[in-house]
Amino acid sequence: MTLTIRPVAADDRDNWSRLWDDYLAFYDTTRGTEVHDDTWARIMNPEQEMFSALAIDENGTAVGLVNYLLHRSFWDIEPRCYLNDLYVSPICRGKGAGRKMLEFVKAHTDELGVAKLYWLTAEDNKTARELYDRVAAKTPFIQYVM
Repeated sequence: MTLTIRPVAADDRDNWSRLWDDYLAFYDTTRGTEVHDDTWARIMNPEQEMFSALAIDENGTAVGLVNYLLHRSFWDIEPRCYLNDLYVSPICRGKGAGRKMLEFVKAHTDELGVAKLYWLTAEDNKTARELYDRVAAKTPFIQYVM
């Protein structure tokens, strides 16, 4: 499978929304129109440090999505990057799309001088964790939410 990973453009809204909805459904959640609209507007705003890219197959179909954002930290001068969402359509899983999107984000954050790129995944997300275990170091931290 030939894939191209590229930043989203203004005319990608429908593909981005479709893939983001699929990602949210994978995690048994939804977000309303207001959140979709606001999130898209922030991605499109060059003054916001929020980014998104699509994986496009050889037929021009968007088959994957990655959303990430920069933020400051008390521990570094340079910003950090939180990879918020990574999703690959079920028919394309295991064919390299996830890895290519991670490599795209890593290259972009290297250009931006980011101190650290990190993400979370569900403990039972076996497919994603197999990839993540090959490309990154798992930390011993446990997430809490209040």
